[in-house]
Amino acid sequence: MSDSEQKGLLPNGLRDALAPDAAYEAEMTARMVGVFAAHGYDCVRPPLVEFEESLLDGPGGAVAGSMFRLMDPVSHRMMGLRPDITPQVARIATTRLRSAARPLRLSYTGPVLTVSASELRPDREVIQVGVELIGAAALSADAEVITVAAEALQAIGVERPSFDLSMPQLVPMVCAGLELDAATTQRARRALDRKDAGAVAALGVDPNAVELLQTLLRAAGEADQALAVLAALSLPPAATELVADLGTVLGHVRAAMPDLRVTVDPVEFRGAEYQTGISFTIFADGARAELGRGGRYPLDGETATGVTLFVNALRGAVPPPPKSEMLYLPAGTAAAEGASLRAAGWRTVRGLDATATPEREARALGCTHLFANGKAQPL
Repeated sequence: MSDSEQKGLLPNGLRDALAPDAAYEAEMTARMVGVFAAHGYDCVRPPLVEFEESLLDGPGGAVAGSMFRLMDPVSHRMMGLRPDITPQVARIATTRLRSAARPLRLSYTGPVLTVSASELRPDREVIQVGVELIGAAALSADAEVITVAAEALQAIGVERPSFDLSMPQLVPMVCAGLELDAATTQRARRALDRKDAGAVAALGVDPNAVELLQTLLRAAGEADQALAVLAALSLPPAATELVADLGTVLGHVRAAMPDLRVTVDPVEFRGAEYQTGISFTIFADGARAELGRGGRYPLDGETATGVTLFVNALRGAVPPPPKSEMLYLPAGTAAAEGASLRAAGWRTVRGLDATATPEREARALGCTHLFANGKAQPL
């Protein structure tokens, strides 16, 4: 392997974003942040690295195993490379913006780094874009986050995104109502999350309890049908209230975006252990992995609802970047002429060598047009 090839190697899960992908990803991010701003979300930018205990506070505890750690040579305290931006926004909201009016609407974008990746999500460095709606107890807040996220996806060309709603605390509530012990509850959660009806049957509990848990498993599907199945079940009061909340959120979403694809998975909980209300995962045709995740969670005595979108995954759900047109300006072209062309929307490349053949150099530099005789001519 040559020296240049050796230098070009990167660790697993890391990559160089080159043209035109890097510019396209930046444009996608800007469009989504623009949608968030239009809905009143103010952008914040927390640092890439901060003290470990801050990153692990509150919702950060769920991603402790994904964090790179290092020692700060100045303070001699442990620091962490953020694996998720949500805990940082939560910290900002509860410290620097503690006195700000509620509900507080914040947006963010930036890279995160995780220790490991998966087959479906091989990137360890991911660009996150998202919003957090903090201090709003009303269920309409959940619906707002869902519909704002859907609008942001539409703005970048994601066709027919699908929002899969879940209730991470539903199964524990049902198991508590069935008076299952902690070990059996844990086994039931794992079996249901794996969609393993056989493992549910093998729990060794009352047949009526098995039937109830398997009905929850079978209820997954189109939102209205799933809600009808759940509403017909005899559930503990807390679980019944949670299902009613799901129906209320769905009603708000339907009123704002009647054509949005929405499904329900009552037993899903992976990646949402800290969430206490309605959670959701976003999918789309053509994407290998989920496009984003969101939901409601407790935050220092108040509630918050947010969503995080993964730009890396979004690339598989949007059309490829259009081929960029580039105009070659031969050496000696007046600066005012170039400025006028750029103001008209052209990307220009200025020739630097007056002895070069303009057409040959333009083609070598990947230009699509050549400025000659006072106008842009296609090559």
